[in-house]
Amino acid sequence: MNKKPITPSSVLLENLRQLISQARQQALRRIDSIQVQTYWQIGRHIVEYEQGGESRAAYGKQLLKQLAQQLSEEFGKGFDERNLRNMRAFFQAFPNWNAVRSDLSWTHYRLLLRVDSLEVRLWYMQEAAEQRWSTRVLERHIGTQYYQRLLSSQDKTAQ
Repeated sequence: MNKKPITPSSVLLENLRQLISQARQQALRRIDSIQVQTYWQIGRHIVEYEQGGESRAAYGKQLLKQLAQQLSEEFGKGFDERNLRNMRAFFQAFPNWNAVRSDLSWTHYRLLLRVDSLEVRLWYMQEAAEQRWSTRVLERHIGTQYYQRLLSSQDKTAQ
């Protein structure tokens, strides 16, 4: 066994590693939060300004196609037509920015958009944030209908 002795410099190095790792994690969480807010704003602009507040505009399909092409050329990936539709749906599902949890990523919200029921969607959003579910865990819970199974198990215990 060749164990290195603990020296003041090794303690310092470990402290610096932890500090840098924590700072990087905070930066990534902040970037995710800014991305979610930006995508919500894009969705809002598409719905409110380009569509006059309607859920769909007659020219919406062409509009999104044109926007996707122009934004992709200028800003790169992430602005394809499908993602712009997701941004529009995101704003429509969460029209009040204050109801959006900034501690969830864009991928979390894309998964939440698959949930039709507002009540169930909000429950998953709350649980994902409070329990710090990864997107894989959230996807698994949505796919296996965790909420519905939880309700049915509570109904059985209440009887």
